[in-house]
Amino acid sequence: MGTRIFMHACAAAIVTLGSQAHAETVVPMQGQTPAQIQADTDACKAQAKAAYDQALAAASQTAATATTTTAAAAPSGGRARGAAAGAVAGAAAAEVRGNQYENYDKVDSDVQQEYRQNQAQEAAVAGAVVGGSRQRRERREQAQTQQQQSQQQAQQQSATAAQSADAASKQAFSSCMSGKGYTISP
Repeated sequence: MGTRIFMHACAAAIVTLGSQAHAETVVPMQGQTPAQIQADTDACKAQAKAAYDQALAAASQTAATATTTTAAAAPSGGRARGAAAGAVAGAAAAEVRGNQYENYDKVDSDVQQEYRQNQAQEAAVAGAVVGGSRQRRERREQAQTQQQQSQQQAQQQSATAAQSADAASKQAFSSCMSGKGYTISP
């Protein structure tokens, strides 16, 4: 009788040491032989592996369907805003420059208007270039931010899926071994 208990204790220790994924202690409750303990443990490990794979696949599939890239509206209208700001600035600058000359007031108002329009047009072109440049930079920054967020989200989902699959595996192993007449203790 003492030899049998010693063998069961050794078998339980072997099962505990041999299973890295399941670091539980398996105690036979129905007088199973070491060979039976090993066979039952292997069968339950296979079930646990299948449960792990299924849970991981389900979690990955759920994560894939939940990961819908909601791209924010790309910045637009940068050239138009730049052109408008440039035109206003150009017209104002032309008025200031014109007022610096004594004879500006003596020039025909149509000539003054044409001068302001030409200055506004040149400034509008420069503003459109600057606005387009800013818009491209904003789009690049936005794309980079979205990519970083997607990577972080994928890493979080992957970690969650692995944890879920690991929990399913441990539960499957414990249930299987309990059903075969073993007590599982952590």
